[in-house]
Amino acid sequence: MYSGETKQKKTVNRLAHEKSPYLIQHKNNPVDWYPWGKEAFEKAKKENKPVFLSIGYATCHWCHVMAHESFEDEEVAQLLNKHFVSIKVDREERPDIDNIYMTVCHSLTGSGGWPLSIFMTPEAKPFYAGTYFPKVGRMGMPGFMDILKKIATLWEKDSGQLIEVGEKITEHINFKPASRKPSSTLGSDTLKKGFEQLKSSFDPENGGFGSSPKFPTPHQLTFLLRWYKRSADSSALEMVEKTLLGMRRGGIFDQIGFGFHRYSVDAEWLVPHFEKMLYDQALLAMAYIEAFQVTGKDVFARTAEEIFAYVLRDMTAPGGGFYSAEDADSEGKEGQFYLWVPSEIEKHLGEELGKRISRFYDVTKAGNFEGGHSIPHVPVSHRIFAEKEGIDLAKLEKTLENARERLFQERKGRIHPLKDDKILTSWNGLMIAALAKGSRVLGSQAYADAAKGAADFILKSLKMKDGRLLRRYRQGDADYPGYLDDYAFMVWGLIELYEATFEVSYLEEAIALNKAMVDIYWDEKEGGFYFTGEGNETLITRSKEIYDGALPSGNSVAALNLLRLGRMTGNVDLEQMAEQLINVFAAQVISYPSGYSQLLVAIDFIVGPGQEIVIAGDPSSKATQKMLRTVHEKFLPHNVLLFKWNGPEGKRLTSISPFVEAMTPINRQATAYVCKQYACQAPITNISELEEILE
Repeated sequence: MYSGETKQKKTVNRLAHEKSPYLIQHKNNPVDWYPWGKEAFEKAKKENKPVFLSIGYATCHWCHVMAHESFEDEEVAQLLNKHFVSIKVDREERPDIDNIYMTVCHSLTGSGGWPLSIFMTPEAKPFYAGTYFPKVGRMGMPGFMDILKKIATLWEKDSGQLIEVGEKITEHINFKPASRKPSSTLGSDTLKKGFEQLKSSFDPENGGFGSSPKFPTPHQLTFLLRWYKRSADSSALEMVEKTLLGMRRGGIFDQIGFGFHRYSVDAEWLVPHFEKMLYDQALLAMAYIEAFQVTGKDVFARTAEEIFAYVLRDMTAPGGGFYSAEDADSEGKEGQFYLWVPSEIEKHLGEELGKRISRFYDVTKAGNFEGGHSIPHVPVSHRIFAEKEGIDLAKLEKTLENARERLFQERKGRIHPLKDDKILTSWNGLMIAALAKGSRVLGSQAYADAAKGAADFILKSLKMKDGRLLRRYRQGDADYPGYLDDYAFMVWGLIELYEATFEVSYLEEAIALNKAMVDIYWDEKEGGFYFTGEGNETLITRSKEIYDGALPSGNSVAALNLLRLGRMTGNVDLEQMAEQLINVFAAQVISYPSGYSQLLVAIDFIVGPGQEIVIAGDPSSKATQKMLRTVHEKFLPHNVLLFKWNGPEGKRLTSISPFVEAMTPINRQATAYVCKQYACQAPITNISELEEILE
């Protein structure tokens, strides 16, 4: 149970036997919940009842609200238990189910979100959809009780009508229009159009795109960094910097304990939806690291380090994997854990320092949130604040860090939000990628060790003997065949981890998982990857996703993986598969490329110019380390990096990448072999020459 739950009756329903924290939250509901499975649908068929499907996740605020209002209510439970078969699904465990029925909700209502509420036939064909419903209608929203009564009456009087609606909706989401070849292939013009679309929606005052609510969407920023490198258009970099600085200074960033909240409900990044998701930390960390590579500004490196500090402190399991999320609510209130009032700060820091820190974080008596509470944020830069306060900047920095740490220690005594401690393969892949990138660019062995710990955990606990992945691990239990995202994101993490550690085993694992992904999910007829494959449950339709939303799509990530592995191994078949994948979605992408920003990253890689860099040398020598550091520090989005040394590791690498066999140190010196746009340069032993050719 999360900290704000009220006490329930001791009777439990079938969800008590599940591992999902979200499902377990509902084990004491008077609703006769079923987990997704044959038992529920057989009951619905036998008793001729419609099915009510409720999809959510453990840290979802409005899921909690609907649970308290309706699912814990005896009156609602009686209606559901009498007239429906009710099923609960954790969207993070079963994204295949969520993808399908969220598509239905968008088709029927024009919007979506969680909790997702679906009414469907005993054959799982939907006829009515929505998100949150209050128990009793208010503010123009229909009441859940009224909906239940209406549907129950319609089903009893004419179930055939609802069944027909379900058939038509299912037919609609299964309909695949004939493939349309775009007027031109996706290339430099597509990248430019994506940039221009992002520029047109950019908020020049606060950063970010659109008005409110405002989501981080880090892959938009990593694409813009690539466009800046390609075009030298300073406005692309300005958009990235403005957005990253705005988020770091805003309430969307946990100023006291670090890490980013899910999104901002306003345009100023001030008031967040307070849940924290692992994938946001991973994707944002990568965006800040790349911004540091491009600009050299310490604030971006420091922010990435703060994200990692939060993840390693609060989101790392004893076995090495990473937990999924932390709730928005505690003590039954959203954001309660993160809010402050001036008197509280003064109590912990003393009056003089407390007032200064309150001014810095804009914690006021009036407050900027409900009930006179304040969300700490940083309205002005450290430099401007130091000038206003008449204090030396270096002294201010030291004072701020000391005060922040004291407030953090005090906050630890509060009732904490629920931690969703399930470990998801896909999200762990993203965090492995971020930490590996951080270890290279920021020079931290601790980040490499954490990435290795998580990768080893996934490969040991969530990889089956036949080489296939499972989706979820919790309390010793691994379950659910993996989905496309699990493979694509994990391959991404392993590629980054190889380039950070040069342990060939991680590159071998990346190649093996990529092959398994192709075998399981690739559409042999038309190309592209399905979200589900052999081993996954057969549902009413099979989706093929490319849209890059809060998470990048599996297809977009897989495209770049194929390109990188193709270059790293010399396997042109993988590169051709990537191009085929991109062409499958070309007609869809070409009209609105900014909606596919992670795919644009892959297209940018194809356009190039690409570089294959092989460093040969003794890994323990200072010259070799300096050469590797020269490559790591630069923003080289079109390159792949291999490291070859004598001995067993060098032989293993040669078996994977035959083209490196002849690449050896010249005169026992660390040597760089650089091939650019399919043409290889003369071997380099001089650092300044390497820097010149990399530029």
